Amino acid sequence: MTEEKANGNQSLIRGLKLLDILSNYPNGCPLAQLAETAELNKSTVHRLLQGLQQEGFIQPATTAGSYRLTTKCLSIGHKMFSSLNIIHVAAPYLEQLNLKTGETVNFSMREDDHAIMIYKLEPTTGMLQTRAYIGQRLSLYCSGMGKLYLAYDKNSLDYLEKYWESHQEIIQPLTCNTITDINAMQNELEEIKQQHFALDKEENEIGVTCIAYPIFNFKGEVKYALSISTSVSRLHQIGTDFLHQEIKQTALAISKELGWEKAGTM
Repeated sequence: MTEEKANGNQSLIRGLKLLDILSNYPNGCPLAQLAETAELNKSTVHRLLQGLQQEGFIQPATTAGSYRLTTKCLSIGHKMFSSLNIIHVAAPYLEQLNLKTGETVNFSMREDDHAIMIYKLEPTTGMLQTRAYIGQRLSLYCSGMGKLYLAYDKNSLDYLEKYWESHQEIIQPLTCNTITDINAMQNELEEIKQQHFALDKEENEIGVTCIAYPIFNFKGEVKYALSISTSVSRLHQIGTDFLHQEIKQTALAISKELGWEKAGTM
């Protein structure tokens, strides 16, 4: 590698480092503090900042001698997230979860008042074959993943009331465990938000249970969810702690891929 290329790569890396640091200072960061954080001398930082400003990535902040990111960086981030293929991102983690647990793995996205099954892996060791299929529309009130979407809706309380009122013809007991009372569901959703997971306690089908965890995006929204379906007898055999740990770690890993920065708080 020539000296010119080496210097060019070094400048590029340093420039990206400055952008990363500035992302933590929305109101601007003084040049001296930026240089100290980046462990570079002020003249080098100033030169790099001039180049970044010329390309439209940064601009002077309101405080003299400080710099902040421009909306060009935001635009690039939005373009990246809009072009993100969620199956491409999630599939490796879901496949690993399937192999580790041997159970049915489900992955869904929210679409208005339903959850849509967009990916499913059949069990590798368990014998249970669920009725769920890719493309299936799942009701929110009686599925583990659906209850996550209800719990994490940005207007969860108001939305629950509207959902319950407009879906009365759908909200019917599928089993003796199905929740059909809005007050009971409200209590269920509060518990879900506290424990950060949801259960389908034989609410769709007697003998079949489901453990579901939310997938957070970079805004902290829950647009996707994953779950493991298994028989009640198999769950007792495997143990809930093992499954919870594996599903949780998978959900955190996918959330991190989607830009969620609070992965350590779930």
